Amino acid sequence: MDYVLGAVAGLILGVVAMFAYGRAASAGVRRKAEAEAEDLRRAARREGDDLRREIDQKAREREQKLNEQEKENRERWLELQKQEARLVKKEENIEKKSDLITAKETEIARREQSIGDREKSVTAQKTKADELVTEAQKRLEQVAGLSRDDARKTLHDSLIEEVKHDAAKMIRNLEEEAKLEAEKRAKKIISTAIVRYSGEYVGERTVSVVNLPNEDMKGRIIGREGRNIKAFEQITGVDLIIDNTPEAVILSGYSPVRREVAKISLERLITDGRIHPSRIEEVVKKTEKEVDQAIKEAGEFAIFELGLHGVHPELLKTLGSLKYRMSYAQNILYHSIEVAFITGIMAGELGLDVKMARRAGLYHDLGKAVDHKIEGPHALIGADLLKKYNENPEVIHAVAAHHEDEKPRTILAVLVSAADALSGARPGARREMLESYIARIEKLESIAAEFKGVEKSYAIQAGRELRVVVEAEKVTDDDSVVMARDIASKIESELTYPGQIRVTVLRETRAVAFAK
Repeated sequence: MDYVLGAVAGLILGVVAMFAYGRAASAGVRRKAEAEAEDLRRAARREGDDLRREIDQKAREREQKLNEQEKENRERWLELQKQEARLVKKEENIEKKSDLITAKETEIARREQSIGDREKSVTAQKTKADELVTEAQKRLEQVAGLSRDDARKTLHDSLIEEVKHDAAKMIRNLEEEAKLEAEKRAKKIISTAIVRYSGEYVGERTVSVVNLPNEDMKGRIIGREGRNIKAFEQITGVDLIIDNTPEAVILSGYSPVRREVAKISLERLITDGRIHPSRIEEVVKKTEKEVDQAIKEAGEFAIFELGLHGVHPELLKTLGSLKYRMSYAQNILYHSIEVAFITGIMAGELGLDVKMARRAGLYHDLGKAVDHKIEGPHALIGADLLKKYNENPEVIHAVAAHHEDEKPRTILAVLVSAADALSGARPGARREMLESYIARIEKLESIAAEFKGVEKSYAIQAGRELRVVVEAEKVTDDDSVVMARDIASKIESELTYPGQIRVTVLRETRAVAFAK
């Protein structure tokens, strides 16, 4: 019993233990299930939130797209409205143009009709005119006694005269226009050159007279039996003329350099008082060296004044000897310096090489320093001398062509010629004998008087201008243009003169009436 009770009790305890274990296990499972359910709920809420946000985002994007499409549709609708308005306006314009074209076509058709009627009328009138002309020609041939060919020849000759007259008028007009423009430009350049260069020298003259302290000095110069004067003339190569001129003797010689040496030597001998052949020879040799040095210094002075360089020593010496040479009482060295400055200024105005222009102007009269034994024009002699010392070809040509011994081919040659004329033609630059001056004036007036229709002629401005008065009945305006050129050409061919001569032909028509 006890055993049974014990067994039952053990069984009951086992059952109770198993029930307790089952309840404990069931509670753990429940808690686990609840936790999993809670996790599932959280996951479901998160997915729901994500899904809701995605749906909201898509809804907003769709709404935005709808708004943009609506805006685009509105803009398209507005553009279509504008295009429609433009099309309506274009249609109205096209209709107006169509109406205008129709009106113009109607007007053109009317005008064509009118032109056609006029053409018919003109054709009829032309036919009638041709008939009248033919009839008139026949009558004219009968009245004038001229055939058709003769009349045509007469008409041809008259037309030629008329064309010549028109051509002369045209030439005169063109010449006047070109002359005005060229003269304006030339005056500007020349006036600029003259104003910018102001020479400091005036015309000089080589003095060939030596003053003596008293009349007794003449006898000492002559010496016993004339030995002093003979020795002096032989050593210097200059003639010593002793005449009745009070207290003066005259030196005469071709070479201005020799004459200068003789003048200085004689003055020193007179001052020293010792005059005999050996002393004369000593003084002359010393003076020659001094004059040679002076010539060199004169050449160097010219080069320094003009800012030039690279001049051959022999050219420098030849250039300096121009100091003792004169042309129309104008010192050639200073004249050459003046020409060089004027040429350089004009070259600068034209944008040319100023240094080369000055070089050509300085050398232009170099041939005048060469001895008379070398024949030819001084321009060509100077050019040959420059070739010998390898001078620039443009400078050589400008020197050779400044008196047109060669035809000028460069602007520089023309500028040198113009500058030479300016320097020589300015007032006071040159002098000429009274007899030759009067003869030249008379020759000018006589040349003009040889032309038909000339009433009077006057040489004015010291022979630099010739004014010719013609008879208006015999010479036309066009003829006066031709006459001026012909007179100028004849003056060029028959006269020699410095600078240039202006020829002016005057034609005047006068009407005179008397009130009584």
